Amino acid sequence: MSFPRYPKYKPSGVEWLGEVPEHWEVKRLRYVAVLNPSKSEVRNLDRTIAVSFLAMESIGDDGTLTLDKEKMISEVESGYTYFREGDVTIAKITPCYENGKGAVMRGLVNGIGFGTTELIVARPKSDQVTGAYLHYLFISPDFRSIGESHMYGAGGQKRVPDSFVRNFTTAFPSTAEQTHIAAFLDAETAKIDELVAEQRRLMALLKEKRQAVISHAVTKGLNPNAPMKPSGIEWLGEVPEHWEVTPLKYVVGLRSGGTPSKTNLAYWDGNVPWASSKDLKPEVLSDTQDHITQKALDEGAAELVSANSLLIVVRGMILIHTFPVVKALVPMAINQDLKALTPSPKLNVDFLAWLLRGSSRETLGRLDEAGHGTKVLRIDSWTSMALPIPPLDEQLEIVDGITGNLNKLDTLTAEAQRAIDLLHGPRISWPSCMTRRTRRYSTPCWWYPTAR
Repeated sequence: MSFPRYPKYKPSGVEWLGEVPEHWEVKRLRYVAVLNPSKSEVRNLDRTIAVSFLAMESIGDDGTLTLDKEKMISEVESGYTYFREGDVTIAKITPCYENGKGAVMRGLVNGIGFGTTELIVARPKSDQVTGAYLHYLFISPDFRSIGESHMYGAGGQKRVPDSFVRNFTTAFPSTAEQTHIAAFLDAETAKIDELVAEQRRLMALLKEKRQAVISHAVTKGLNPNAPMKPSGIEWLGEVPEHWEVTPLKYVVGLRSGGTPSKTNLAYWDGNVPWASSKDLKPEVLSDTQDHITQKALDEGAAELVSANSLLIVVRGMILIHTFPVVKALVPMAINQDLKALTPSPKLNVDFLAWLLRGSSRETLGRLDEAGHGTKVLRIDSWTSMALPIPPLDEQLEIVDGITGNLNKLDTLTAEAQRAIDLLHGPRISWPSCMTRRTRRYSTPCWWYPTAR
């Protein structure tokens, strides 16, 4: 994208900024906006008046607001950050600050809001800066990277000081020109957002296709011309005529897990992998986040399951959305939220893994509430689930077929993710591309019909 140049430029006097259009004014932010306005503005209001309340999760990385919470002024006037309609906020704590979390406050109940103390509030002076323009400044790459270098604190508690925002120096055009620039950025970022949305829709379709490929292969086989027979199972429908239909409990062995005493330090930080639900993200597992000692095994606090066992989650929050099936590549212990499955000689372990993944929807239908929003798999009901079992040689063919088809889908998914990453890269945002002449480009990046 190329843009016409402004007629004249001048040195800004700010090292990172370089030259700016001649008619733009270089100022500190404290001269164009009021930082963290006083709550005294609402002191004389009825304390029972409803106002918007925003936790950090109510503010999107994309400038959106979730305004579904209201409180009375009396509930929030102490201990929360105050803002009102038209104010501009930016998160000050890591990683929210680096992600550009912040917004122009619009649609507040009675024009007033309170929220998390991890916000810096800037109230634009109407003759100096517009809210939309100030928001784009706050989410610009240069503002964020310079602010990051001013953070104080340690680890996940690092924050940008208010003084950094107050004293940040940059160049400002007239408010009319700011309005044009913000409108231009609104239009351009909307195009980017739509492209991202298209890629996300594609990824969702590919995920559905992936599940369909697995389910069809393990329940119907790879030969579309194979004679079929009724399975007698409603969710399964017809299966190839030469396949068996057998309850899961007759073709697998189950092992339970346990947790060694947390108070006995001699049981922990050894060299024996100990798996829990947080480890079950990949489809194969060679190591775990936590490890136990041989002493924990010797004293019966935990037991090893063999390599090439399949690990499943039988209890936990993870079961609300998915049913992971993970192949353990090495012997390891497991906790009580998992079970290990070992296939009988008539089942290939990789086919069993795909079979369990392909029937995951039926499995998730056999969950019960376990309290605190978690789910538990009813083992008796689940192991009674009848599953189709092809001959062993055909199982191997199906595994190869699934792998080949999924490799193609995974390539398409990776390409879609790369597109999203590129689109989420540096956008046309102020001030990082304000004047590309300072970055060895020949043209400034700001343009709209009236800018000359």
